[in-house]
Amino acid sequence: MGLLTGKTALITGAARGIGKAIAISFAKEGANVAFTDLNLDENTAATEAEIIELGVKGKAYASNAAKFDDADQLIKDVKADFDRIDILVNNAGITKDNLLMRMPEADWDAVIAVNLKSIFNMTKAVQSVMLKQRSGSIINMSSVVGLSGNAGQSNYSASKAGLIGFTKSIAQELGSRSIRVNAIAPGFIATAMTDKLPEDVRKEWVKTIPLRREGQAEDVANTCIYLASDLSSYVTGQVISVCGGMHT
Repeated sequence: MGLLTGKTALITGAARGIGKAIAISFAKEGANVAFTDLNLDENTAATEAEIIELGVKGKAYASNAAKFDDADQLIKDVKADFDRIDILVNNAGITKDNLLMRMPEADWDAVIAVNLKSIFNMTKAVQSVMLKQRSGSIINMSSVVGLSGNAGQSNYSASKAGLIGFTKSIAQELGSRSIRVNAIAPGFIATAMTDKLPEDVRKEWVKTIPLRREGQAEDVANTCIYLASDLSSYVTGQVISVCGGMHT
């Protein structure tokens, strides 16, 4: 019996990277897993197959969390296919970094829509399911830069800080129905995006981390398992930094 046996999880943006690590970790703990990406392709097919190979139900959906109608339809589809939704991980996100003086309005709007408005869309859509169940765990993916800020990432930092305020507010709204809402703030996590950084830049960055290493996607996934499971049954409205001590 895994920690999530019998539960159904929905994860946005989970065809690759941190989202995929969460999906696979959940499946290993016995959860049935629905997940999204903007389009169905070889990545979503591969992730879906890996989930199913672990002996649970898995299904990929093409959906844009930044669009309310997409989010609303997604929740209806997942509820119809899986019968319930116990866990929502709002993981989908983008970056469009630039100094404010050079940042186009379109880049600000795009990051806020995907990183912040999507949280509103998905949470509003899923709450009716969880309210009827009188249970649920919603996990929102923030970032250490939502806590500390970062030059050249004013749009990203603002979206991730806003997500934290949203998390704390909705935790208060839904707590009486045993629905928990928490956020995770990852630090420097090794992904395909960080792999593109020059080696000397990565080494200098690691020197600023007290644990002296990059985080792994599995480090974030393990924290998700805790927040999704009954191990955290008395934890809501919190932000857990998974950053190796980058932000204290």
